[in-house]
Amino acid sequence: MTGYRFATLGLAALVLTACSQQKTEDQPAATPTPAVGDETRAPAVTPAVPAPVAAAPDEGATVGGDGSQIQLSDLTLADQQAHPLKGELSCHFRDKAGALLLVASGFSGVKEPGFGLVKVLDSVEQVVAPGGYDAMVKGTAFGGQGKTVTIAITGPATGGGESPPSPATLTYDRADGAKRVFAGTWTCGP
Repeated sequence: MTGYRFATLGLAALVLTACSQQKTEDQPAATPTPAVGDETRAPAVTPAVPAPVAAAPDEGATVGGDGSQIQLSDLTLADQQAHPLKGELSCHFRDKAGALLLVASGFSGVKEPGFGLVKVLDSVEQVVAPGGYDAMVKGTAFGGQGKTVTIAITGPATGGGESPPSPATLTYDRADGAKRVFAGTWTCGP
C-alpha cells in the first residue's frame, strides 16, 4: 500500500510540475528595462481599421418597414378590364424585364385627377394622382390606401414616334415606412 501512495504522490507532483511549466510558458516575456541613456521608443501603433460602411440597398430591394418585401406583379389585360380607368390618354410604367407595374389614365387639359392601377402580389389596387393626364406626363406621385407610388423621369425619351418611352423609376412607399425602387420606362400618349 505504501508503494501505491508513493506512486500517487509522484504522479501528483508530476502533474503539478507540468501545470506550473505550462503556466509560465503562457505568460508573455517581460520587456527588458532600458539602460540609462538608452533611447526609449513606444511600440508602433496599428491604426484602427474603420468599420465597414453599409452598402446602399440594391435596386429593387425593399428597405425599412416591418421587414416584409414589396412585391409588385405584372398587370394583365384581364386585370385592366376588371378595373377600367376613366380618361382619354394613358401612361404606363414597365420594369426592366418588361412587366407592366403601373397603368394610369386621365383627361388632358382638365384638373380632374388621374387614376392608376398597381398589382401587389395578386391584388389589383387603385391609385390617384392630382392634375390629370397633363401632370402624369413628366412623372407624378399617386396616392392610395397605405401607399404612395412615385414616378420619376431619369433621362430623355428614347426612340421616336408619338409616345417614346423615357427612362424612369417607380418608387413604392408603404405606410409602414417600407420603400422599394423599380427601374424601367414611363410611356405616355394615346
